[in-house]
Amino acid sequence: MTAPALLPLSGRRIPPLNLGPPSFPHHRATLRLSEKFILLLILSAFITLCFGAFFFLPDSSKHKRFDLGLEDVLIPHVDAGKGAKDTGVFLIHGPDEHRHREEEERLRNKIRADHEKALEEAKEKLRKSREEIRAEIQTEKSKVAQAMKIKETRVLPPVPVPQRVGVTGGDPEDTEIRKKREKIKEMMKHAWDNYRTYGWGHNELRPIARKGHSTNIFGSSQMGATIVDALDTLYIMGLHDEFMDGQRWIEDNLDFSVNSEVSVFEVNIRFIGGLLAAYYLSGEEIFKTKAVQLAEKLLPAFNTPTGIPWAMVNLKSGVGRNWGWASAGSSILAEFGTLHMEFVHLSYLTGDLTYYKKVMHIRKLLQKMERPNGLYPNYLNPRTGRWGQYHTSVGGLGDSFYEYLLKAWLMSDKTDHEARRMYDDAVEAIEKHLIKKSRGGLVFIGEWKNGHLERKMGHLACFAGGMFALGADGSRKDKAGHYLELGAEIARTCHESYDRTALKLGPESFKFDGAVEAVAVRQAEKYYILRPEVIETYWYLWRFTHDPRYRQWGWEAALAIEKYCRVSGGFSGVKDVYSLTPTHDDVQQSFFLAETLKYLYLLFSGDDLLPLDHWVFNTEAHPLPVLRLANTTLSGNPAVR
Repeated sequence: MTAPALLPLSGRRIPPLNLGPPSFPHHRATLRLSEKFILLLILSAFITLCFGAFFFLPDSSKHKRFDLGLEDVLIPHVDAGKGAKDTGVFLIHGPDEHRHREEEERLRNKIRADHEKALEEAKEKLRKSREEIRAEIQTEKSKVAQAMKIKETRVLPPVPVPQRVGVTGGDPEDTEIRKKREKIKEMMKHAWDNYRTYGWGHNELRPIARKGHSTNIFGSSQMGATIVDALDTLYIMGLHDEFMDGQRWIEDNLDFSVNSEVSVFEVNIRFIGGLLAAYYLSGEEIFKTKAVQLAEKLLPAFNTPTGIPWAMVNLKSGVGRNWGWASAGSSILAEFGTLHMEFVHLSYLTGDLTYYKKVMHIRKLLQKMERPNGLYPNYLNPRTGRWGQYHTSVGGLGDSFYEYLLKAWLMSDKTDHEARRMYDDAVEAIEKHLIKKSRGGLVFIGEWKNGHLERKMGHLACFAGGMFALGADGSRKDKAGHYLELGAEIARTCHESYDRTALKLGPESFKFDGAVEAVAVRQAEKYYILRPEVIETYWYLWRFTHDPRYRQWGWEAALAIEKYCRVSGGFSGVKDVYSLTPTHDDVQQSFFLAETLKYLYLLFSGDDLLPLDHWVFNTEAHPLPVLRLANTTLSGNPAVR
């Protein structure tokens, strides 16, 4: 019996440790209605319409009068031009009883006429042969398919593409550094070639079993998550043949009209982010077109009472829902708060403000809400607009929300002052309530849970060292030096979490409790699934300080990954970083190619490769260009203006 696929436990990187193959097959058989069953549905709909209507005919005896001063009577408002539908209410004044009766009689006659027409249509359907009904059904299906095709192939308006600065190059002058960069490139090629051989088209790879792999975040379809996620890494490494293989697969096979329920967050950061980055780097229009097609499939997730999107949406039906474990049906802060970068670029490229309005609505709603101790809880109910469980974390469930506040400001060429203000407010609250120093002098970020601070830090939270460094310039009260130092302290703590293991790879989370510091205690927290956050922070600190320790620490991590995670069929996570005889989880995560190897490659490259004053990396390490606009809400696209 196979172990069930685990639900996501984090905001930025899903899923955690996989103990076995997923409990669902890669392909779920699609149920198709026979023509006979469709006919029965049509007839039942007509019968329901005809007979059910009699229960809703107005009955003047049931209309109650209310003393509103003029003996006003409340009755349904029917628009004669739109049929018998309640579209609101209007008031009939009591003294004009004759006009009231005439209106009521007109309403009855209109409903009777509509239902008689429906009965005639039903009788006409019954007179037709099965072949005629089948032909009608096929005609309607063709019309729908044609409409979808027209929508998918619509020509996007021309927009000025931001200058492509530093998309290749970065060759280091130092021979040793150049050799290290070449080694990272070789690791990327090993990961990609084995995926190409054993998992092509599947979402991810099982490098030991040498077959495709997927998790519930991608639904039940083969959407080539690794291909889309890895494209920009291949491009900046100069692996152009591999890049072209991925481009051809996307052109021929990437289809979003599938009956598959996916994570809105993961599909946004991996697929839309990956496609947009590939477009901006290469200039190939297919990537932009596919990104827009997919984005349209995600929009139904926002159809909630508050506009806070569901965590999951079916790409075909548009039906959304939340994770069952998420605080009584709540949406997750890191998921609905990590859409801004991609959606603003979608509005810029399409001239359609819908995407921009969706994410700005979320921001406005959050600004109005009270926050305990100035902290954002990780759960928000999309039906009620109220916070769920008061749990705050800069790691899983919360992390990339804060990251995107800062990066919205950076991406707008530092003109989105509202985003910067929200970021500064949040960081001040985090520093006051969550950031502590251990007895041994290690600075860590705890989690606020059940009314107290839990002295535990997750691997996911290690990205914050890079975030503090990235946000240092422009911080309040001339505290740039303070936040750069804080980022360095977080980097040191996360390096210790690696250095105190047998494999020199960091655990999923680690404690600061008494004599235990930067060490995982529970067995379920001792795994490493090729995560990038620590290396991400090393790279940002290297860019801002050029302190050689960050390249040294990054190389230590690269050697450990090469020694303990590399297998003949790719790279695999390990289940216990404290054991010198590690057991592999047999999953090569797509983010290993998108992030871990990309950040290592950048760490050993010159600063002229993807310079930070021209590019902003989304939370999946996909670079998007800075939009140098006077107003970040508008673009050079006349349609947006």
